[in-house]
Amino acid sequence: MYLFGHLQGHHQQRRIYEYVRWHWHAWFPTLPSYQAFNRRLNLLVEGFEQLISSLLSAEVARLAPEADRLVDSVPIMLAKGTRSTGARVAREVADKGFCAIRQSYYYGVKLHAIALRRTKQLPLPALLHLSRASQHDLSALRELDPRLGECALFGDRAYADEETKAVFRERGTYLLTPYKRKRNEPRTACPALWSRFVSSVRQPIESLFGWLIQRTDLQNASRVRSTKGLMVHCYGKLAVGCLLLTFYS
Repeated sequence: MYLFGHLQGHHQQRRIYEYVRWHWHAWFPTLPSYQAFNRRLNLLVEGFEQLISSLLSAEVARLAPEADRLVDSVPIMLAKGTRSTGARVAREVADKGFCAIRQSYYYGVKLHAIALRRTKQLPLPALLHLSRASQHDLSALRELDPRLGECALFGDRAYADEETKAVFRERGTYLLTPYKRKRNEPRTACPALWSRFVSSVRQPIESLFGWLIQRTDLQNASRVRSTKGLMVHCYGKLAVGCLLLTFYS
């Protein structure tokens, strides 16, 4: 029901439940109450994780192992702006962080993704990781510690760290980021051209996040009221996204 409801364009659990109850009740003659529906969903977090892994592993193996990778993160917000200060939901996994794109603080978690770059298609997520909102992208990448083999990994300036690049280079992976100017360093044409090149290559992962938000409302977790509910929100919607990427893209 949860996956089907999303494929029909309903992103909220209440809307999914009501849609099935009114239009597909013949298929679910013993449909439980909405509260029971939510309790059952909370038991399916590991099932959603397994579904994501099963959907992605076959597609990732099919692509060339040396394909370029893209790395970035997207915030998943339980509360934003002034409401982020007093938020207390899912404190075991969530906290307050800053969204650079919106230039505002939020309370929630952050989804980190390493995706395979594909020609004329959205990138395919290969590794996914949830962290607290306050964790820096570079710290999350180090914690994930991916073993990618011989390939190029494109990221933004948040990943511009020479020590981390050296560690990846020893494994055959080249971590490529826009040039990060030092204080009082004059602007020159070559670093600017390099930065534009890296930014253009990694742009599709931003498109992937935008597409996920549009198709599943992943970023908006304001209706979540528990840690289990947050995990269902994150992994359930990611499972929907992976279904669409693998079967409908």
